[in-house]
Amino acid sequence: MRREDFPILARKVNGHPLAYLDNASTSQKPKQVISAVSDFYENHNSNIHRGIHSLSEEATEMYEDSHVKVARFVNADNGEIIFTRNTTESINLLAYSLCLGLKAGDEILLTEMEHHSNLVPWQQIALKGGLKVRFARVDDSGAIDMEHFSSLLGKRTRIVSVGHVSNVLGTINPVREISKASRDNGSVSIIDAAQSVPHMPVDVKSLGCDFLAFSSHKMLGPTGVGVLYGKRHILESLPPFLFGGDMIRQVDFGNSRFNDVPWKFEAGTPDIAGAVGLGAAVDYLGRIGMDAVLDHGRKLSDYARSRLLLTPGIELYGPSGKRGSLLSFNLKGVHSHDVAEILDRDGIAVRAGHHCAMPLMRKLGITGAVRASFYLYNSKDEIDRLESSILRVRKVFSK
Repeated sequence: MRREDFPILARKVNGHPLAYLDNASTSQKPKQVISAVSDFYENHNSNIHRGIHSLSEEATEMYEDSHVKVARFVNADNGEIIFTRNTTESINLLAYSLCLGLKAGDEILLTEMEHHSNLVPWQQIALKGGLKVRFARVDDSGAIDMEHFSSLLGKRTRIVSVGHVSNVLGTINPVREISKASRDNGSVSIIDAAQSVPHMPVDVKSLGCDFLAFSSHKMLGPTGVGVLYGKRHILESLPPFLFGGDMIRQVDFGNSRFNDVPWKFEAGTPDIAGAVGLGAAVDYLGRIGMDAVLDHGRKLSDYARSRLLLTPGIELYGPSGKRGSLLSFNLKGVHSHDVAEILDRDGIAVRAGHHCAMPLMRKLGITGAVRASFYLYNSKDEIDRLESSILRVRKVFSK
C-alpha cells in the first residue's frame, strides 16, 4: 500500500507523525483523487446534460463515466447507480419514496446496532404514518440474534434495512441471508454498506439485496457524494424524492413527467467534481484489489485486538473473530473523550463518543467508546504507537 500517495499523512500533529486511525468516519484522499478533482475544475468545469458546447459535453461524459465505474465496482447494471450526497441521504430517499405506499400498521425491521442514519429516517417516517419499527436483538457476542430476527420478520414487514458492518462493533452481518429471508417474505431489503464497500469486495447481485447505500468519502473519494444502488425495475416504479431541474422529462403548468433512472433521482446540479473524484477513487481501489484491501484491514484489526487485550483495565466491544477494520474500546474509569484527547497529543487520531449509535450504546451500558479504525495506508507500527499511548493514558489517570 503506497502511503506516499496520501499527502496529508506526511504532516505532523503536536510534533508527532500523524497516525490517522479515524477511517470509519472518513478516509484520507490519495493524490490521484485530488488531482482528478483539480483537473475537472481547471480544465472541464461546466454543468452537465444541458449544454451542447464542448465543456458541457466533457463534463457530462466524465460524470456519467463515474456512474459506470461505480456500477462495475459493485457489479450493478447500468442505470442502477444513483448519486446522492451521502449514505444518509440515500436512506432518507428510500424512507420517503418507499413509505409513501405503506399503510398504518405496516412494519419496518431494523437491528439494535444501526447507525442513526439507518434508524432515524425510518423512525420519523413511521411516527408520521402510523408505521411500526421493530428491532432485531444484538446478542452478547455483538452479532444479530437471527432467531429473533426471523421471529420479527412477518406478514406486515414491508422493509428490512440492516447495516453490513457495524460502525461500533465491527460485526459483519449475514446480509446475504437477510436479503434472501426478506425476499422470501415479500419484503424490500436495504443494506447500509457505508462500512463495507470501502473495505471488502461487495457484489450486489451476489448479496441479492434490493437496495444498497454507501459514501464516497469513506472510500478515498471526496465528501458530498453518496451512492444508492437499486434494482432497476424497483427504481422505475419508485416515486422521486426531490423535484426540479434535470429529473424531469416534460413540465407544463398542470403536471410533470419524470426522467428515466437514475436521473429521476438526481434533481438539480450534482457534485460533478465529487463524482469525478469518486471515479478516480474507484480506479485507485481497483488497481490495489479489494481482496488485498480486505486482507490488510483484517490483519490490522486482529493485530490491534491482540495488542490491546494485553492492556489492564481495557474493555473491547464486538466479536472476537471475523470483524471489520475497526475496534471500539474503553479504559475503566476514563472518559472516552479524555482518551482521544491524550492520544491526539501523540499524533494519533481516533474517534470518541456515541458514534451515532446511541441506542446501541445504551444496550452496551455505556455512554460512549473510543474507536480506532484502519485502512489501506495504516500499519502495525501505528497500532504499536496506539498501544503505547493508551498505556500512557492509564498512567495519567492512575495517579
